[in-house]
Amino acid sequence: MIEGQIALIRRELWEHRAIYITPLVVALIVSLFAIFGEVTVSSHNYAGEAMDLGIIGASNLSDEHRSAILNGLMVFMSLGLIVAMGIVTAIYALDALCAERKDRSILFWRSMPVTDFETVFSKLLTAILIIPLVTFAAIVVTQLVVLLISSIWLVTHGANAWHLIWAAAPFIDNWSATLVFVLALPLWLSPFIGWFLFVSVITKRWNFLIAFLPIVLLPTIEGIFFKTAIFAKGFFIRSVRIPLFPGWANFIEEMKSGKHLEIEDGISLSLWSSMDLGHFLSSPGLWIGLIVCGLFTTAAIYIRRYRDDS
Repeated sequence: MIEGQIALIRRELWEHRAIYITPLVVALIVSLFAIFGEVTVSSHNYAGEAMDLGIIGASNLSDEHRSAILNGLMVFMSLGLIVAMGIVTAIYALDALCAERKDRSILFWRSMPVTDFETVFSKLLTAILIIPLVTFAAIVVTQLVVLLISSIWLVTHGANAWHLIWAAAPFIDNWSATLVFVLALPLWLSPFIGWFLFVSVITKRWNFLIAFLPIVLLPTIEGIFFKTAIFAKGFFIRSVRIPLFPGWANFIEEMKSGKHLEIEDGISLSLWSSMDLGHFLSSPGLWIGLIVCGLFTTAAIYIRRYRDDS
């Protein structure tokens, strides 16, 4: 079973190269922007004096403040890749079972000793596990490349790059929290992934329209005729409010109320400490979503098994 899944996942990577090409392209763009920004800053006449003042200011910061700044920078570099992960996952899930019928490759794979369950499960596993792991690897590489570029730039201006960047960067905290987040996000959004796989198996064309039209129409119709927001909460609020960061809701409410939030001296902004993995794993919404995903995936397996594509 495990060897079969490994072979099927290799097939998915071979047939859907956007899974790893897209993160590489985004990583390259982020790296080029870093180079462009540093070259632009260095080209100004006042750059020398401003850089000296900036280096002196950064050197006088505490280790905790430098770590917090670098943590924010590393998070910022991750955002584009995480957004790309969501787009790639949606496109892949909508195309995974549709493409094999378009190019008739389903007839070849049905002649192989592989069950419909194994095939569909490998596609679900690719969307929920493999794409996030590829994204995480791209995030790590991007951060290292950008920090290396910044180090070279600082050295050319006479700064101690090891003290300013490498000794202060919270790699373990940032990477562990990022890995948990990119693995938790597709689990939280698993109902959408299951729905996309189901749409992929029942359509040959217009799969994007068929997949997203109910997500837009059902909340609209419900709000107009029934004055409720069940679908709106299920579709939209779920997609932006993952219960992995329960403290962030209070933070946002305090910001809305106009309260001033200050970071005390000696306290480092830790991504890992802001997460509540236990709260996420015990959330009923997570397990209900996984059940919904399982139902859609089971329906996709059933339809693929008994659908005649000859």
